[in-house]
Amino acid sequence: MAAACQRPGQRQHAVAAQFGVRLSFVAKLLRRQRTSGTVAAKPWNGGPARCLDAAAQAQLVAWVGQQPDIPLAELRALLAAQNGLRVCVSTVWQVLAAHDLRRKKKPCMRPHATRPAS
Repeated sequence: MAAACQRPGQRQHAVAAQFGVRLSFVAKLLRRQRTSGTVAAKPWNGGPARCLDAAAQAQLVAWVGQQPDIPLAELRALLAAQNGLRVCVSTVWQVLAAHDLRRKKKPCMRPHATRPAS
């Protein structure tokens, strides 16, 4: 696409229409080529850092080890009360999932008596 823009007399609108992309994408691509010398995508930076440090994560894991059926909202409240950390419930959930801690509170149900025995 950058090569198509380099042809003499070629306009960005025509290149965008030719490739089926928006004009803003063509402009960003050309700007990237001017600044970095390449149109290749930037490498992935790993995403945003976690809100909780390793100590807070370890504390969450310890709390769940002591009381496996503790609600996520209660874990969130404990973090706020003891560490002053205000995080959302999904952050607590992500930390527990990263440590392979399941949140199923009830054991599997017994088979029904009406089911035929195999």
